[in-house]
Amino acid sequence: MSYAIISVGGKQYRVREGERLLVDRLELDDGATFAPPVLLSGGDGDAQVAPAGVVVTAKVVAQAKGPKLRIGKYKKRTGYKRHTGFRASLTQIEIESIGGTSRRQAAKEPAHQKAAPETAATEAGAPAETAGGLPAGYADLTIAELKRAATGWDAAELAAALDYEKAHAKRKGALAALESAISEAES
Repeated sequence: MSYAIISVGGKQYRVREGERLLVDRLELDDGATFAPPVLLSGGDGDAQVAPAGVVVTAKVVAQAKGPKLRIGKYKKRTGYKRHTGFRASLTQIEIESIGGTSRRQAAKEPAHQKAAPETAATEAGAPAETAGGLPAGYADLTIAELKRAATGWDAAELAAALDYEKAHAKRKGALAALESAISEAES
C-alpha cells in the first residue's frame, strides 16, 4: 500500500508511510502508538474501500498549539467592541506503517542477523549461538533480560555482544551490563 485514508477525530486524512501531520488533540501520551480506522487503501493499482486486514500504525510525536486567531466584534455608533482569541489544541502524529511491517523497521535490521542460521544448543544446556558469536535471540533481549543472561555467557559471547552493542544498538544500559559482566568474568 502506498497510501491510505484514515479517520482521526471525525476528520479524514490521506497519509503515506513516514508522513507527519497535525490532527485535533488526542488524549494520548507522547510516544504512544495507536491504530486509526482505515477507510480506503490504494496505490498498488487498485483502491480498496474499507479493506479488511489493512492496519495503519501511527505514533504520537508531540502535543502542540495551533496559530493564534484573533476575533473582533464591532458595532458602529454603540460603543460595542470585543476582542477574543483562540488557539487550537493539536497533536502531531507520525505514520509508522501501512499494511504490514514498516519498511523502515525492515531496513534497520542488520542483514547478517536475517541470514545467520542458529545452531542447536548442546546437551550440557549451553545457549545456542549464531554464526557471529552472539547468543541466540540476543537482538530481542531487553536490558533487564540481558543483565540476567550475561552472567551465564563465556568471554567470547560477552565480547561479541559488546561489539554488537557498540556497532548497532548503542544502548547505554546494555553496554554497562556487558562491561560489568566482562570485569566480573576477568576477576
